[in-house]
Amino acid sequence: MKLTQIRNATLKLEYAGTRFLIDPMLADKDAWPGFPGTARSHLRNPLVALPLSPEEILDVDVIIVTHTHLDHWDDAAQQLIPKGSLIYTQNESDAALIRSQGFTAVKVLAETNTLAGVTIVKTDGQHGSDEAYAIPEVAERLGDACGLVFSHRTEKTLYVAGDTIWVKPYEDALLAHQPDVVVLNMGFANADGIGAIIMGKDDALRTLHTLPSATVVASHMEAVNHCLLTRTELREFAAQHGIAASVFVPEDGETLAL
Repeated sequence: MKLTQIRNATLKLEYAGTRFLIDPMLADKDAWPGFPGTARSHLRNPLVALPLSPEEILDVDVIIVTHTHLDHWDDAAQQLIPKGSLIYTQNESDAALIRSQGFTAVKVLAETNTLAGVTIVKTDGQHGSDEAYAIPEVAERLGDACGLVFSHRTEKTLYVAGDTIWVKPYEDALLAHQPDVVVLNMGFANADGIGAIIMGKDDALRTLHTLPSATVVASHMEAVNHCLLTRTELREFAAQHGIAASVFVPEDGETLAL
């Protein structure tokens, strides 16, 4: 497989002959305000420019939107992606939203899916703590987000965990699927009074304690205002804990052959 870190959670994946685009955020640098009620909300998003042209990014066969938060599915993506593109969503609610934006080939992921011979299992996560989800208005804002496990007889198994903190469904997916490669959204995004709503550096270490054979790839970093973990800090942490050989921290635009 070839996995390109585009920006934030936007990934381009070449896997068993099929090209996937996951969570397209395609806006120009500084296009929209920081997320209110989150860390460093005075900063404008995205914090950095796209490393590749939209034409290069959108040269794919399938688009998967794990959830429709603005940093995973933005106005620019809605404008730049051809309306007939094949798009998969986590649930019917997200599918209905994207259809309402003019897209005509939107499908909902089943629990297990086969696309061009690639098996994709949809996994659960939790976009914040139990305490955060106990507050109705916060739970509505955080919403649902899914993960994806890709497998094919010619490829390593890949688990894109999505926007989640460490919860039992994530650990269960690690143990059930035994992925060779785990992509973690680990910018340690923080919301005021709620705390982290995605993973951070400790979760890389915990993942490798749970599944020592895995390779961790860090995504969702240094691109939106509330992500506080830097690539430098993560690399230093990995070195300090002896896991640097198993933790890849790609720059935007970098392609990993895995």
